[in-house]
Amino acid sequence: MQPAENLVRKQYLIAPHQIDKLKVLAKKQNTSAAEVVRMAIDAFNPDVPAELNESELFDLVSTRVKEAIADTVTTRKRLNKTLALLGGR
Repeated sequence: MQPAENLVRKQYLIAPHQIDKLKVLAKKQNTSAAEVVRMAIDAFNPDVPAELNESELFDLVSTRVKEAIADTVTTRKRLNKTLALLGGR
């Protein structure tokens, strides 16, 4: 849990079935309902549609990994050039 001095009190309206679900989740996690809400907010990513199926999710992850690899290759090339310049002095 986050320190109390970093938290701000807010009030939101939720449906009765959401309250029941929140209680169940909090009990399963052995934490407070407020902590479950904070975890849900932290986990939410609006850039990834909720309806992704497994193959779409795999494609998304694959694309992101390929981008990360390409960035790493570019960075390593630049680093090697810089190290070569520094070593040549």
